[in-house]
Amino acid sequence: MVTQTEIPKVTYTTMSVDQAEAFNAAFDQALTTVRSQLGREYPLVIGGEEIRTSAAHEDLSPNDRRIVLGVFSHGQQEHAELAVAAARRAAGPWGKMPYQERLRILRRAAELFRENRFVIGAALSLEAGKARLEAIGEVEEAADLISTYADQMETHDGYVIKMGQLSPQEVNHSVLRPYGVFAVIAPFNFPVALATGMIAGALTGGNAVVFKPAEDTPLSGWWVQRMFAEAGVPDGVLNFVSGRGSILGEALITNRGVDGIAFIGSKEVGFHILSNALMEYPRPAICEMGGKNPVLVMESADLQKATVGTARAAFGYSGQKCSAASRAYVQRSVYDDFVQRLAGYTRTLKVGQPTEAEVFMGPVINEAAYRRFIDAAARARRDGRLVYGGSALVEGEFEHGFYVEPTIVDDLPVDHEFFREELFLPFITIAPVDSLDEALTLANNVPFGLTAGIFTEDERERDEFFDRIQAGVLYANRTGGATTGAWPGIQSFGGWKGSGSTGKSALGPYYVQQFMREQNRTVVAD
Repeated sequence: MVTQTEIPKVTYTTMSVDQAEAFNAAFDQALTTVRSQLGREYPLVIGGEEIRTSAAHEDLSPNDRRIVLGVFSHGQQEHAELAVAAARRAAGPWGKMPYQERLRILRRAAELFRENRFVIGAALSLEAGKARLEAIGEVEEAADLISTYADQMETHDGYVIKMGQLSPQEVNHSVLRPYGVFAVIAPFNFPVALATGMIAGALTGGNAVVFKPAEDTPLSGWWVQRMFAEAGVPDGVLNFVSGRGSILGEALITNRGVDGIAFIGSKEVGFHILSNALMEYPRPAICEMGGKNPVLVMESADLQKATVGTARAAFGYSGQKCSAASRAYVQRSVYDDFVQRLAGYTRTLKVGQPTEAEVFMGPVINEAAYRRFIDAAARARRDGRLVYGGSALVEGEFEHGFYVEPTIVDDLPVDHEFFREELFLPFITIAPVDSLDEALTLANNVPFGLTAGIFTEDERERDEFFDRIQAGVLYANRTGGATTGAWPGIQSFGGWKGSGSTGKSALGPYYVQQFMREQNRTVVAD
């Protein structure tokens, strides 16, 4: 009998599991556990105390809107203020704690994520509509994010560096110190991994945190705070507040007791946060703000690799990834062949209840996304050609969820809005090009610069792509995902231009430093 610990690790590029029977049995058992807890009430957690509010909302599954996952308290401005005050009280002792002790607690949190990966993954599948492999991969990423950031702090000995001397009596050190309190505002699409990554970066650096999950995924956020709490993170160091972004999120962004903000989400909200980063003094605002990610397919490409890699990047998690491939530029000589292959492969991708073992693509997250898809499909029919998909799925198992078809569109002018607009849907637009130069020019002609991929067997084309593309995360010939699938400590993940605010990436070697500020210390002996 295969135990959970013997089941191979799942990442975002995992296309199948060796111990599939054991994997699915573990997932099914976890689903039973999560379903037995449906409808529970979930409070805010501020300073270690559970707080229930008179305002609350039902967290409904996008898979089936008849399923009430839980009832979550809605924090208001006063709760944001309470949480910030609790974080301020806890920040001093946590920041003064020897970093080795902080890392011991955080590494225990990573272990708990791994031990509970199937239960958290099952909750994630029900709440965010993620297929099994994607859901388990996300929990694995959360654990690896904590471990990676802890390792970085340890490798740099707590970021204390001895400097030079002007005299024998003088000793100088550069020390990175915590800011104090960070607000962490998480997205719905990776509500476990991305929330955990931001929280882990802040906590590793010695800060306290007020954490607000996305309105669509509070249950996933609840599991995140629970893992840290069970690991021994002291009361007040991590505070959990659920509620509306327009009320609770705004109250955190504008609170003068917040020393820094970490955010992942839309460019519009990110720019709003950045505009509020200046108060009495500048505050760090670490914002990742989406993408419009291109795939380039050249004449020399292995078209089978290009087909699978593009489809996985475009339609994995229903295209609701900041890194999703949403446009492709294909050299004219292989254009028809590639489009035909992509449509054929997409036809094999199973859409359905994401908790089922063979499903590749579940629903979109909510009614707003569902309506956005219907509108985009109508525009595609009007302005171009639907190569595949374009319909909402409404009958049978799809009746009570937000299900749509993976969609491929072409025959659009290259300046069409679909080549610039971030739809955040399972929707890719394709255009023919005559050269790599033309493809690169078009690929760069957007306000975003998060990820990009190329398929070519020509080394010179690959190198030119790396040199000229304006994006932070690049892949060449990646079947597991042409533009997606970055992993902690393996690929740094962050954007250029309108995709990121700092030029430093998550998952990589410079992330934790952004949650700290430099202080130089000079001691002169008698």
